[in-house]
Amino acid sequence: MFDRLDTLEWQLCHRIALLSHRRLVHGVFRFCSRVGDWPAWVALALLQPLVHGQAGWRLTLIWGLCAATGATVYRLLKTRLCRERPYITFSSIPCTMPPLDRYSFPSGHTLHAVMFCTLTAASSPWLLVVVLPLSGLIAASRVILGLHYVSDVAAGAVLGFAIAQAGLWIAMRGQWLPLAA
Repeated sequence: MFDRLDTLEWQLCHRIALLSHRRLVHGVFRFCSRVGDWPAWVALALLQPLVHGQAGWRLTLIWGLCAATGATVYRLLKTRLCRERPYITFSSIPCTMPPLDRYSFPSGHTLHAVMFCTLTAASSPWLLVVVLPLSGLIAASRVILGLHYVSDVAAGAVLGFAIAQAGLWIAMRGQWLPLAA
């Protein structure tokens, strides 16, 4: 059964990664991937004091703690599970951007994109007009660029959502979070 699932996932990843042969598609998703390394999330976190005043600094702190937790969780999983990236396992999947490390499970970019999207939804939902599409593009970029399997991206999304929910729960219990009405 696992061999069949692996084959189906490989076929899906292969088809999606072929989109990177289109110059415009490759350029857009490469840009989104770079933005998802950290610049967008640092800017979004530092925007919170401007949006929420003094309480925004508490948001920035919570978001930073969530980001550190996310980085720790995904790094621990990657180094323990050691799932090779798709382009390493399957030579037919092109790697169109240098990876940050060797292993693919889970997707750290997706983890952080979903985490920050969830945090934004709770505190500044009006920013979702920008953050939600960007998060989707970042998640898609991981497969299109040949760096992740679809299941890596799905696992990253679930972990990112869970970490954000935990951060929100802690912030609300300590009444540190000005939630949007």
